[in-house]
Amino acid sequence: MAAALSQLDDGTVRGMSIGAVFTDYAGKINCLDFHRKDDLLVTSSDDDSVRLYNTTTATLLKTTYHKKHGADRICFTHHPSSILCSSKFNLEPAESLRYLSLYDNRCLRYFKGHKDRVVSLCMSPANDSFMSGSLDHSVRIWDLRVNACQGILRLRGRPSVAYDQQGLVFAVAMEGGAIKLFDSRSYDKGPFDTFLVGGDTAEVSDIKFSNDGKSVLLTTTNNHIYVLDAYGGEKKCGFSLEPSRNIATEAAFTPDGQYVISGSGDGNLHAWNINTVQEIACWNSHIGPITALKWAPRRAMFATASTALTFWIPNESNSS
Repeated sequence: MAAALSQLDDGTVRGMSIGAVFTDYAGKINCLDFHRKDDLLVTSSDDDSVRLYNTTTATLLKTTYHKKHGADRICFTHHPSSILCSSKFNLEPAESLRYLSLYDNRCLRYFKGHKDRVVSLCMSPANDSFMSGSLDHSVRIWDLRVNACQGILRLRGRPSVAYDQQGLVFAVAMEGGAIKLFDSRSYDKGPFDTFLVGGDTAEVSDIKFSNDGKSVLLTTTNNHIYVLDAYGGEKKCGFSLEPSRNIATEAAFTPDGQYVISGSGDGNLHAWNINTVQEIACWNSHIGPITALKWAPRRAMFATASTALTFWIPNESNSS
């Protein structure tokens, strides 16, 4: 189903349409993630489920339920059947992060330390390190192989974290539009650069690097989207969307870094060409305001989620 990614252009992006819909969730989908190399997608939902899909055949491979802890933020590790999942409940014992095997539905490890919900989770592309940002005003750095936290960064507000595609640099966004860049190998020396997104006092709900590492995508809690130069922090472009009550909109780069797609509070999806700073598409999501959205690595495909999951693929008939 998911075609290999050729060169994207305005027409191809504009011609994206729904190729598959999964409507059997009993609650909103909190998060979704594509595996970096395999054609797999994982979701976490308010119905306490974690679901694994094959994106080539658009089939559900596995569903596991996590009634004790719930399923909030989620991301793949390097192994296609192992994931990291943050908890929604029972945070008191500090079991806020779990390393799960979907193959045999087993918890491989608890990562204890956060004292509140984890709101941002990111696996290093380079090694077994991963980061978590929590409402307890800390970012913690971990290693999949050991229980103990490897490092802590304390900061103001709600943190959002992201690694670049080489795993050499990570970014931490916090309140007041401050973004701090760290060297992954020497983060204890403090940030090597700090950007300020002037004029927007909203908290950053999400941050992502483009695949080429040249741009950073910020989404704020009041539904502003900014594309920044990753080296100097200059604002390349910015877009404003309909606010959504109690839903933080997610945006994503296409793999070539030339387009941004996003959900919106009114239930529409939007796509912009970063170079021309033009909106090139607006689609009805057909599933209401979007809670999670990502573009697949290496594929002409993206996924959106609310209380249902949709796969979007090129529709050759209307891309002209």
